Amino acid sequence: MLLYCHIVTEKIQKKKVCFQNTIRGLKKDTRSFLTLSLEKSLQFPLKFLISNFFVTLVTQYCRFLHYRWFENTEKKEIVVKSGVISPATVTVMSEDNGKMSPYRRHHNEDLEAGSSSSNNIKSGIADCGSPFDIPRTKSAPIDRLKRWRQAALVLNASRRFRYTLDLKKEEERKRLIAKIRTHAQVIRAAVLFQEAGKTVNGDGPVKTLPPTTTSVGEFDISADDLTLMSRDHDVTALQHVGGVKGVAEKLKTNLDKGIDGDEVDLLKRKNAYGSNTYPRKKGRSFWRFVWEACCDTTLIILMVAAAASLALGIKTEGLDDGWYDGGSIFLAVIIVIVVTAVSDYKQSLQFQNLNEEKQNIQIEVVRGGRRIPVSIFEVVVGDVIPLKIGDQVPADGILISGQSLALDESSMTGESMIVHKDPNKSPFLMSGCKIADGYGTMLVVGVGINTEWGLLMASISEDNGEETPLQVRLNGVATFIGIVGLTVALAVLIVLMIRFFTGHTYNPDGSPQFTAGKTKVGKAVDGAIKIFTIAVTIVVVAVPEGLPLAVTLTLAYSMRKMMADKALVRRLSACETMGSATTICSDKTGTLTLNQMAVVEAYVSGKKIDPADDRSKVPPTVLSLLHEGVGLNTTGSVFVPQGGGATEISGSPTEKAILQWAVNLGMNFEAVRSEASVIHAFPFNSEKKRGGVAIKRDSEVHLHWKGAAEIVLSCCTSFIDENGSGVPLGDDKMAQFKEAIANMAASSLRCVAIAYRPYEVEKVPTEEEIDNWEIPEGDLVLLAIVGIKDPCRPGVRDAVQLCIDAGVKVRMVTGDNLLTARAIALECGILKSDADATEPNLIEGKRFRGMSEEERKGVADKISVMGRSSPSDKLLLVQALRSMGHVVAVTGDGTNDAPALHEADIGLAMGIAGTEVAKESSDIIILDDQFASVVKVVRWGRAVYANIQKFIQFQLTVNVAALIINVVAAVSAGDVPLNAVQLLWVNLIMDTLGALALATEPPTDHLMRRAPVGRREPLVTNIMWRNLLIQALYQVTVLLILNFRGRELLHLEHETNARAIKLKNTLIFNAFVLCQVFNEFNARKPDEMNVFKGVQKNRLFIGIVGVTVVLQVLIIFFLGKFTSTVRLSWKLWLVSIAIGIISWPLAVLGKLIPVPEKPFGEYFSKKLPKRKNQQECS
Repeated sequence: MLLYCHIVTEKIQKKKVCFQNTIRGLKKDTRSFLTLSLEKSLQFPLKFLISNFFVTLVTQYCRFLHYRWFENTEKKEIVVKSGVISPATVTVMSEDNGKMSPYRRHHNEDLEAGSSSSNNIKSGIADCGSPFDIPRTKSAPIDRLKRWRQAALVLNASRRFRYTLDLKKEEERKRLIAKIRTHAQVIRAAVLFQEAGKTVNGDGPVKTLPPTTTSVGEFDISADDLTLMSRDHDVTALQHVGGVKGVAEKLKTNLDKGIDGDEVDLLKRKNAYGSNTYPRKKGRSFWRFVWEACCDTTLIILMVAAAASLALGIKTEGLDDGWYDGGSIFLAVIIVIVVTAVSDYKQSLQFQNLNEEKQNIQIEVVRGGRRIPVSIFEVVVGDVIPLKIGDQVPADGILISGQSLALDESSMTGESMIVHKDPNKSPFLMSGCKIADGYGTMLVVGVGINTEWGLLMASISEDNGEETPLQVRLNGVATFIGIVGLTVALAVLIVLMIRFFTGHTYNPDGSPQFTAGKTKVGKAVDGAIKIFTIAVTIVVVAVPEGLPLAVTLTLAYSMRKMMADKALVRRLSACETMGSATTICSDKTGTLTLNQMAVVEAYVSGKKIDPADDRSKVPPTVLSLLHEGVGLNTTGSVFVPQGGGATEISGSPTEKAILQWAVNLGMNFEAVRSEASVIHAFPFNSEKKRGGVAIKRDSEVHLHWKGAAEIVLSCCTSFIDENGSGVPLGDDKMAQFKEAIANMAASSLRCVAIAYRPYEVEKVPTEEEIDNWEIPEGDLVLLAIVGIKDPCRPGVRDAVQLCIDAGVKVRMVTGDNLLTARAIALECGILKSDADATEPNLIEGKRFRGMSEEERKGVADKISVMGRSSPSDKLLLVQALRSMGHVVAVTGDGTNDAPALHEADIGLAMGIAGTEVAKESSDIIILDDQFASVVKVVRWGRAVYANIQKFIQFQLTVNVAALIINVVAAVSAGDVPLNAVQLLWVNLIMDTLGALALATEPPTDHLMRRAPVGRREPLVTNIMWRNLLIQALYQVTVLLILNFRGRELLHLEHETNARAIKLKNTLIFNAFVLCQVFNEFNARKPDEMNVFKGVQKNRLFIGIVGVTVVLQVLIIFFLGKFTSTVRLSWKLWLVSIAIGIISWPLAVLGKLIPVPEKPFGEYFSKKLPKRKNQQECS
C-alpha cells in the first residue's frame, strides 16, 4: 500500500513539474493563478484530486480569463503536441510534431513577429539614398515606411496618407490578434489538462456528468452547444452525442450526400445557426471625406484669411459690396473641398468593392450527393465539405474522414507547426486554417461569428491600406516641388509686403494703396491680408497634394478595369510593378493550355489499345485492378444522377480525365469505393510527382500508385500481359515503354502511369503507427500508361509574341516531361524552332537544381523552358533572375508554389485551378487562368506608370508657369495677375480634374512596343522635361507680355485705367486656363505626334475637358464679382483661344527636338551608385 501511494505521489509530482514548466510562458499573474490551483489541489485526498483540480482550473480560470485577456500582454507562444487540442497551447513540443509548414516561411509570417528576416535584410537597408527610394514595398520594414512619411512635406496628412499603410492601426491590429490568440490558447490548455487528469492513475477516464444538448427548431442541437464543443475541442462532448455521426444526425445531414441544399433548408440552417459572415465596419461616409478635405492646412489658412477679409470688407464697404473679396474665397474653398471629397469618396467605394471580391472565396460542398461550387459566405452548419492540400478551412468543423490530413493553424495560433488531424483523436478543424497536406471531408458545425476566425476577422476587418513604390516616389517629387513653391510663396509675400508698406503698390487710378500715417488701420490690414492670401494660394498651387493621390486614382481605375479583364488585384503595388516586369515565369497546364484534359492514348498489358477506352482489349484482371486503383487513389468524385443524365465528374483536370477514362472502361465509382477501404494514403506530391494509397479489400491489401510515367515506370519490375499473367519487365520491354512515353510526350501529351503491388496483411502497421508509415513504392506491377491531351489555348501564341515585342521574356516552368514541355513551347512560340530546343534554353529541373549558385545565375537568363521542375526549382530560378536585376512575374496554382509566388516581384495565382494557399501568397489572381489575361495585366501595369507620367508633365507645366508669372509680376509690378480665387480654380483643374482626365487613360498598343520601364528610372524623363519646358516657357512668355504690354497690344488705351487692368488680367486668366485645357491633350501622348489618337474612347477625358470649358465660360460671364474678372468681347475670346491652341503645333515642333538618352538629373548630381548596389537596396 505504501509502495502504491509512493508511485501515485511520484506521478503527481511529475505532472506538477510538467505543468509548471509549460505555464512559464504565460503572464506572471496567470502563472501564479495556475500554480496555486495545482498546489491547492494536491492538498486534497487522492480521490478528490482530479475532480477538484481540473474542475477548479477549467471553471475558475475561464472566469478569471474573461476579465484578463484584453490586457496588454507580452504573448509567448507555447505549443502542444496534436491530440486533444490545437497545437498552440501549453506543453513541450515533441520532435516528430515539430515539422514546419512548407509555405509558412515565405508568406504567413507571424503577425507579431513582422516580416521574414530575409525580406527585412533585402528591403531594410536604411542608407540607400533618398527616403523616398523604396522600389519594393512588399514586406518593407516599418522603420523604412516611417522614414519617408517623416521626410514628406504634407499639407493635409489625412488625405495624403489615406491610401497608405496606417502604421498605428497596423500595430493595434497586431496587438488585438495577439490577445485573441492568447485567449484561444489558454482555454484549450485547460481542456488538455482536464483530459490528461482523467488518466492520472491509469485507471481509465473519470466518470463525469454527461453534457446536455438543446434542440433548435427542427435540429436537435443548439448553436451554443456546437460552438462550445468546437472552441474547446471537447472530444468528450463529441463522444457523448455519438461522435461525428451523432452530430450529423442531430443536424439532419447525410455524411455521404450532405444536406439537401434547397432554399428552404438553407434558410432554416441560417436562422438556427447563423450565416458564414461576420459584421464588417462600415466604410467612411461622404461627410468624413468632406472633413478630411477641410483639414488641408492651406485651405484652413485661406478660410481664416477670408473670414478676416470678410469682416473688414463689410465694416469698411458695407454688406452689399464688402463681402465679395472674403466671400469669393470662401466659395472657392468650398467648391474645392466638395469636388475633392466627391472624387475621394468615389475612389473609396471602388476599393471597398474590390476588397469584398478578394474575400469571396469559392469552395466545393457536397449537397444532394453532388459536389457543387459555392461562395464561402454561403456555407451553412451541416454542410459536408471535401478538403485537399492548399484549401482554406471555410468554417469550424469536425473531421469525418481523412488521409494524411495536416493543417497549418498559424493564422489562428501564430505557430508555423503543421498539426496532424485524426477523426478519433483530433477531429476538430478551425476556420481560417490551411490544409498543408493530405485530404479528407469535414462536417461544418460553426460559421461566421460563432468561430474564432469570425471573431478575429470582425475585429480587424478594416483595411489599413498599403503604399506603392510609385506613391512613395511621388511623395518625394511633391515634397521637392512643395519646398520650391514655399520658397517662391515666401519670396512673393516678402516682396509684396515691402512694396505695400513702402507705398510702391498702386491702385488702378495710380494712387498708392498705403501711405504711412494716412491710411486707416482697417485698410492697411485688409491690404496685408490680401497679400497674405495670394501667398498662401501660391502655396496651394505649388504644393501638389494631388500628385501622390493620382497614383491611387489611376490604380483604383485600373483595378476596376482589370476585374473586367479577369484579373483581381490583391496588392496595389503589383499593378505598377507589373509595368516594369522583364520576365514572366509561367506554368504550362491551364495557363498556356486549356486545362480541358482527356485520355487519348493508352498502353495496357504491354501494348497500345485503340481507341484508348476500348474495354474489350483489356484483360478482366487488369480491368478490375485499374478500376480499384483509379477509383480509390483519387481526390476526385463521380456522381451519377438517379433520374438519369450525364455523369458528373469533379476533381483536378488530370483526375477528371483519368476518372472519365475509367468510367468509359466500365468503372462503377460508388461500388469500387464501397467494396474496399483506404488504410493509408500518400497524397500526390509535386516533389515526388506521384501519389499512392494502401487499400484493404476483403482479406487482401493492395498498394496503388499513380504519377509521372517515367518515374512510376522506374519503380516497376513487372507488368500484366494480355492473358492476365504477371511478366517480368525486361530491358526490351522497359525500352519499349520508355519509347512510348517519349512519343506521347513529343505529341504534347501528359504521360501518367498507373501501377500496383499486392502487400502482406501482417506487414501493415497498427493503427497507432500507421500515420508514420511510408507506403512502399518498389517492386510495382505496371497496369497502364495513359497519354492525356491538353490543347494550347487559342491566341496564346499571339499573347507570347506580344510579350516578346514588349521586351518581356516568357519562360515556361512546368512539372511535365521535358519532351511534353518542349512540344508545347514550340506550339506557343516560347521556343522559335528545334534549334532553340537545346540546353540551357531547354533544361530539366533536376539539372538546374544541381548547379551552384553562380552557375545558376549564368544560365538563368538563357532558360526558356524548364521541364520536370519542382516548386523549389521554380523558387531557385526566381531568385537567380532577381539577383541579376530582373523584375520577375511568376504564375502558380499549387500550395508548394507559394514560396516562388512570394519571392517574385509579382505573384500571379490561378483563380480556377489555384489553391487558397497560392492565392493568399499572390499579388494578383488571374480569374480565368489564361495567359492572355497575364498579358493584359502587363498592359495595365504600363498604363498606370504612363498615366502618372502624363499627369506629372501636365501638373509641372501648370506649376512652373503659374509660379513664374506671379513671381515676376510681383517683383516687377507689385501686383499679381492671378488672384487667390483664380489660382484655386486653376488648382482644381490641375489637381482633381486633371488627375481624373489623365490618370484614367486606357492602355494602348503603343505601350506594348516599348521596353519595360526600370523601377529606378527617373519619373520625369528627358522627353517630359522637353515637353513641359517648351509649354511652360511659351505660356510664361505670352502671359508676361500681356501683363506688361497688354494695354497697348490689345488697344485698350481708350478704356479707363481700372477697366483696362481688369480686362488685361481677365484675358491673362482666361488664356492661362485655356492653355491648360489644350495642353491636357498634349499630355495624353508625350512621345507621339497625334495627340488625338483614341481620345474618342475616353469619354471621361472628353467630359472633364467639356465641363472645364463650360465652367470657365460661366466664370467669365456670370461670376465676375467673385473672381474679380469682367466679361470679354468675342475678339478677346478669340485671342484667348488662339493663345491656347498654339500649344498644339508647338508640341508637334517640340517633339522634333532630339533629347539625350542620359537623364538630365545625372548631369546635375553625383554619379549614381552601381547597379549592384541598387539591387541590394531593392
